[in-house]
Amino acid sequence: MTWEEIVPLLWPATWETAQMVGWATLFTVLFGLPLGVALVAFDRGGLRPLPALKSVLGIVVNIGRSLPFIVLMIAIIPFTRLVIGTTIGTAAVVVPLTVGAVPFFARLVETALREVGTDVVQAAQAMGASRTAIVRKVLLPEALPGLVSGLTVTIVALIGYSAMAGTVGGGGLGDLAVRYGYQRFETLVMIVTVVLLIVIVQILQSLGDWVARRISHK
Repeated sequence: MTWEEIVPLLWPATWETAQMVGWATLFTVLFGLPLGVALVAFDRGGLRPLPALKSVLGIVVNIGRSLPFIVLMIAIIPFTRLVIGTTIGTAAVVVPLTVGAVPFFARLVETALREVGTDVVQAAQAMGASRTAIVRKVLLPEALPGLVSGLTVTIVALIGYSAMAGTVGGGGLGDLAVRYGYQRFETLVMIVTVVLLIVIVQILQSLGDWVARRISHK
């Protein structure tokens, strides 16, 4: 294939990857952030100690993180079909992407929140702040640089997951690389796809690092 033939295929595939990663990132934050907060709040010495519930949540998170994405994607096919109505296409891939990324991001949120000094939390408690206020106005703002870094790592992981989703008809750059680069032995397509993925990851990682530095209190 020539460059003129590749470009019309490249941009739609890039847009599909952006859609998959964008929606999955949104849902990952919506579900993963509260889960990460719960892992900290329900722990011994947390804002609302519930060790038994924390242990259950921890087990669920560990199970979600232990499954390779390609296995997870196949294992939850019935759930994906129930939610989306199909298991093929860009929209369908968002479900396993989210399910795979939520426990990963939740652990990163937990790590970032645990780095917040206990003296800051204790000062807020001494001033009579509620648990919800402490989370919203103390823990999350103080941990924001770490949360941004964790989100950046998660987005990069989602890009890798989305490429794997191309092997089962998920669309995007991964699908382009498999159908043209691998199955049709179009080496140029494979090279261009790999280079584009590397460039996208480098840009997002650099942007995330820059934002984390800008909002850091240190």
